[in-house]
Amino acid sequence: MKARIYWSKYLFDKGITKNIMYSGSSVYTPYYEAEVMSLFAQAIGIPKENIFTEKKAEHSTENIYYGYQKACSLGFQRVALASDPFQTKLLRRFTKKKVSKDVGLIPIVYDTLRSMEPFMIDPKIEYQQAHNPDFVSIEDRESFWQRLRGTRGLNLDENAYQ
Repeated sequence: MKARIYWSKYLFDKGITKNIMYSGSSVYTPYYEAEVMSLFAQAIGIPKENIFTEKKAEHSTENIYYGYQKACSLGFQRVALASDPFQTKLLRRFTKKKVSKDVGLIPIVYDTLRSMEPFMIDPKIEYQQAHNPDFVSIEDRESFWQRLRGTRGLNLDENAYQ
């Protein structure tokens, strides 16, 4: 998660992106992943007005699917997935087939992150702000097979942000 946030900061600082969408529900812990990432990003200098969150996604496929839907509903003209190389490769086909052929893919360049390491901090954040009071672990809500369907992008709500 830290690498993804610092990669988004790098892309923002270089002017490659104007806005950032963090995506993730409270899946295995009672904290919305998107909100925790947003708080961390703000603490390292990304302006709050350039950060957006999507809190419905419980799987990587849903992160790009719902993130894209929300970005479009907000009027964003261009959208890219910025993540680690493994996840980017894993989601490439799904993204082009189920989301949009126009979504760019920007995998993390680890050499770039390593050059930033002396400046990478673990800021104190008010993580309680990201707490989901209605949290129930996905492991208690869904069977292994239901979770596998979600991982494969087979549980999508096509009207989530329309």
